[in-house]
Amino acid sequence: MNLKGIVSVSGKPGLYNLVGQNKSGFIIESLDGNKVKTVVNITTTKLATLEDITIYGLDEEIRLIDILEGMKKSESIPNPKGSGKELRDFFNEIAPNHDAERVYTSDIKKIISWFNILKELPLFEESPEGETAEEQEQKEANA
Repeated sequence: MNLKGIVSVSGKPGLYNLVGQNKSGFIIESLDGNKVKTVVNITTTKLATLEDITIYGLDEEIRLIDILEGMKKSESIPNPKGSGKELRDFFNEIAPNHDAERVYTSDIKKIISWFNILKELPLFEESPEGETAEEQEQKEANA
């Protein structure tokens, strides 16, 4: 999964592709079917790249990309609007060593909704940039 350039924007739902930057802010493009481009203010908006996002773990932080890869292998993904227990049970399967006290149900809902956006995109099947298919297979075999 190649998440390079995919960002979450504070105060905006969904995910965005970081297109560029001008002197007043970042140029982002929505990942939905509309492909709307917007400029967000550099000083008031927080961007988080999905590559850099981690969640709390019991031993160490867990990278979001590892959780998304686990979800990719899962047979069924619950509805993000499902019950808290259903979402928590699913997340315990995907990331059994997450810190349940610090990872809230709202976080799980957000991750599942992000997954639903990403699974429709071609980058979902791409390997991370700069990594050959052979290196990716080696990494998966060692996991």
